[in-house]
Amino acid sequence: MNPACAARISSRILAPSFVLFLLLLSAAGCRSHNDSTGLTPVKFQADWYPQPEHGGFYTALVKGYYKAEGLDVQIVPGGPYISSETLVASGTVQFGMNSSDHVLEAVANTGEPLIAVGATMQHDPQGILVRASSPVHTWTDLDGRTVAVKPGSTWWEFIVKRFNLTHVREIPATYSVANFLQDPNYIQQAFVTSEPYFAQKGGVPTRMLLNSDAGYNPYRVFYTSQAYAQQHPDIVAKFVRASLRGWHDYLADPTAANALIQKLNPALNAEWMNYSYTQLKNGHYIDGDDPSGAQLGQFDPARWNTMYQQLLDLHVIQKPIDPSTAYTTKFLK
Repeated sequence: MNPACAARISSRILAPSFVLFLLLLSAAGCRSHNDSTGLTPVKFQADWYPQPEHGGFYTALVKGYYKAEGLDVQIVPGGPYISSETLVASGTVQFGMNSSDHVLEAVANTGEPLIAVGATMQHDPQGILVRASSPVHTWTDLDGRTVAVKPGSTWWEFIVKRFNLTHVREIPATYSVANFLQDPNYIQQAFVTSEPYFAQKGGVPTRMLLNSDAGYNPYRVFYTSQAYAQQHPDIVAKFVRASLRGWHDYLADPTAANALIQKLNPALNAEWMNYSYTQLKNGHYIDGDDPSGAQLGQFDPARWNTMYQQLLDLHVIQKPIDPSTAYTTKFLK
């Protein structure tokens, strides 16, 4: 129980039955609101440890945009073994983040009642990392080679099928560039915001083949559960509004958010964070291709339909669904 709630009850002597009643009532109230601030507590499960790819959310936090909307938001760090879909679907947290293909798969295959409410990124920053001197220049050049990827990655299944990579060999990704730096022929999955930086620091120039250029281009999204969106549309609207305001400001100036992110994740350094931010901004991964910035946070139904059809073609969706049930634009202004 919140200590503030307990203090109010223990300040007077009451009949035991009435005390029990007040304890239950007070505990329930403290779970839905923080009485010391009057704010509604909200948990947001990130997909990884704090990093610039979360910059808009931390901007909204550090600049008080969530509080201005009446929300007390806690950003919960993620990691390689955290399933935000399960946590959101169970109500353990109210919001999570992932990619639109994962949301579609979760809704169709496991019946998890998720609904995406905004886009963190308009384009996918993931792809394949090769050395600048590599003979691999196109996706078809990967055939007959070994590539380190996360087992079961849907985007990789798409690449293999589309480019008929019948002789490519897959090995598990290690989330490191150590092997890449040691072996001139090593090829691995990567994000434009991270692995190329470490390869560069190791003295190895690189190139990337982006998934989006291959035609596989999911949104990076944040989402809630169907039930939460229906029961608390006001809270969802506030969270979306404050988050997108944060992303708008982060693109203009990342200073405040990056200072907090680095404090929360000491493994980062200012140079790496600046590299990530520059890649995100110059590549228009967050705000999209419209120079006006009108695409920030937005969804295009045609892109959701395309992604859904790609998943169907790959047979990774086991039960057909209406893709429009996996997202909503009602909270996007």
